[in-house]
Parts: sequence; structure tokens; C-alpha cells
Amino acid sequence: MLNHKSLLGGAVAAMLVLSATMASAQQKFIVIASTTSTEQSGLFGHILPRFTQKTGVEVRVVAQGTGQALKTGENGDADVVFVHDPAAEKKFVEAGHGVEHRQVMYNDFVIVGPKGDPAKIGGSKDVVDAYKKIAAAKAPFASRGDNSGTHAAELRLWKAAGVDVKTAGAGWYRETGSGMGPTLNTASGMNAYALTDRGTWLNFKNRGELTILVEGDQRLFNQYGVMLVNPQKHPHVKVAEGRAFIDWITSKEGQDAIAAYKINGEQLFFPNYKPGSGS
Repeated sequence: MLNHKSLLGGAVAAMLVLSATMASAQQKFIVIASTTSTEQSGLFGHILPRFTQKTGVEVRVVAQGTGQALKTGENGDADVVFVHDPAAEKKFVEAGHGVEHRQVMYNDFVIVGPKGDPAKIGGSKDVVDAYKKIAAAKAPFASRGDNSGTHAAELRLWKAAGVDVKTAGAGWYRETGSGMGPTLNTASGMNAYALTDRGTWLNFKNRGELTILVEGDQRLFNQYGVMLVNPQKHPHVKVAEGRAFIDWITSKEGQDAIAAYKINGEQLFFPNYKPGSGS
């Protein structure tokens, strides 16, 4: 037979569970549709807890290629979009899908490839010439092929090199249709060349024979931007919480948090927000 203490203990436990459930339901959060590089580089793991600690707003990240992340925002399935394709971001804002667009930070792209370097591009600072040599050698090349910011940058470089990979790439050009990490894994397994953002590369462990072969060309500059999904199109967008994140990531505290993220002493991203820097 249950005594009064058992009944009281059970009631208290039930109340604690209910209280925790209610607190969880009331937890403020936003959804950020973001390029895979911000997550796979480890940057979000470094900065988001700081934002949550300061504001009490949890961040749930949907990591996708930039094209898909913009589509997620367009569909109203995110509150904030954080990506790296300035031309696509501008179109997104001009079409009325995003507001309060701001430039946040940058790093750069690099071409990685096998140490044997069959296309002989190592040490070059001319990325377009490097692409021409890869195509001429028909050397294996792993492409994301996912309409991401990195994929868009890669296609611009092939175009500048005068190479149509759709027709000329048979046998050596492979589209993975996946994020940067899996594409680097493919490149490592194939001993193939690939274009990658430096942040993801520095955090990538399964390098095999891959190494950085081409870097330093100004055409490899990689700018990141953030924006709020337009609440006029999607009234459920969490405007206050989304603005809190955008304000924080472009504040001195947020910019310092970005700059502080390093791997083996090497800084992965460089904050460059300036008021009025968006679309």
C-alpha cells in the first residue's frame, strides 16, 4: 500500500517533469539555413553556444548547399539564411525573399589534389590556368555538383577557363551531388582534384594524398552573407530572434568570436562586416 510520502514524491516528480516539458516548449529558437562549410568547418560549434548563452535563443542549423539553403528560406522553412554566393544572395533579396542582408566574413577557396599532381598545377596562383591544365590532362576532378556556393564558384572558373565540363568531362569529371566533406572524401578516395573552401579543408581529417596545390588568386575570394527571411512573405518567421542573431553576428562580440576560431593556430574565417555592406 502506498504511503503519503510515496504519493507526495510521485506528485513532485510529475510536477518537475511537467515544468521541464513546459520550459522546453517555451525555449526560444531559430532555424538557420546555412551552407555546409559553416558547420563542417566547426565554426558554428564554436560561435553558436556563445550566442545562445548571451540571448537565450537556441539555434537549429539546416546545413545545405547555398542554392538549397536559399530555397529553404524562399519556402519559409527557416528564419535566417547564412550562405556564400553574393550573386545568388542579391537575387534572393531583389526577389523579396530576404531582408536585412549583411556581409559577415570571408575566407578563400583552394584547389586541393594528389601530391603526385598529374596536371602539374602545384604552386600556381593562376586558378584559371590550373583548371585548363586539369582539363587538358583529363585528371580526375571531384565536384560537389549540388548548386552550392562552392559549386557556383567552381563553374564560374571552368567557364573562365573555356572548359565545358558537361561535354569535355567524360571519364574524369565526377559530380558527387553532396556537401564539401563528402566530396573531399570522394576526392581523397579517387586521388582527384577538388575546389574547397579553406575552412572545411582545415577541419577535414581524411586527406590521404591530398594537399593544397593552388591558392592566393583573388578569384578564390569567398564572401559570406546573412539575411532574415522576409516576414511579409512568411509571417511565422521569428523576427525578433532572427534579428538578434544577425545583430550579434555583426556586432564586435560576434565578429571577435569568428576571428577567434582557429585550428592548429590558423584562423579559418575573417570578419568583415561594415554597416551598409548588404544588398
